[in-house]
Amino acid sequence: MATVYKPYIGSGKIYARVAGADAPMIEVGNVSKLELGVEEETKEMQDYTKPGGGVYASVSRIKNITVGMSLHDLNPTNLARAIFGTASAVTGGTVTAAEYTAYKGGLIRLAHPNPTAVAVKNDGATVTYTLGTDYEVRKEGIFILDTFTGAEESGIEVTYTYAGYDVVEALTSSSVTLEMAFGGLNEADSGKPVLVDLYRVKIGAAKTVSLIGDDFAALEVEGKLQADTTKTGEGISQYYKVSMA
Repeated sequence: MATVYKPYIGSGKIYARVAGADAPMIEVGNVSKLELGVEEETKEMQDYTKPGGGVYASVSRIKNITVGMSLHDLNPTNLARAIFGTASAVTGGTVTAAEYTAYKGGLIRLAHPNPTAVAVKNDGATVTYTLGTDYEVRKEGIFILDTFTGAEESGIEVTYTYAGYDVVEALTSSSVTLEMAFGGLNEADSGKPVLVDLYRVKIGAAKTVSLIGDDFAALEVEGKLQADTTKTGEGISQYYKVSMA
């Protein structure tokens, strides 16, 4: 029996993996927008058989189907995909006697973030500098104070430990093609499931990456559906499928 009543307000989870990869589909995270946009191309033949014109024939084709998303979890995987980068994990460890030059009122950007158990000594390790008088420990490194008791531009040695962290290197790879699945719920129809399989989505770069702001950041990402030629058969889409209860 045909269903007429079908208002829709959607929510749900999105999963993705690199298309064709032998890997599980992983949750993308909190997404406030997932939408499909259709770009239609129409060719028209004018009616020349009588005065006044008009359309004698027309053909419409789908030119593009875009996939727009607003990603609110800026985890390493999402960020790397959005900035055509690569993500990697760094194991925690200890740096011993790393050599730098001290400038009063200047930051020494350490090789690893969020240092702990910090010890700062002069070049040669004969003098140990005092935290709060000579320097501050910051998440991004060591800040040399104006009250630094060593000579300006003197060599120092920094020893510290650091916990594991993630690194995303930007613009180190090309756009990725993803296989995506949407496990949706129709809140306007008693939470019935609406499942969407997007077979091949060529992801574009994020339009902006907000680093300072008054609101939660989001990665605005757009991609285009490409044909999955492994999907064959009469009435079988090579682009996407919607299943609903």
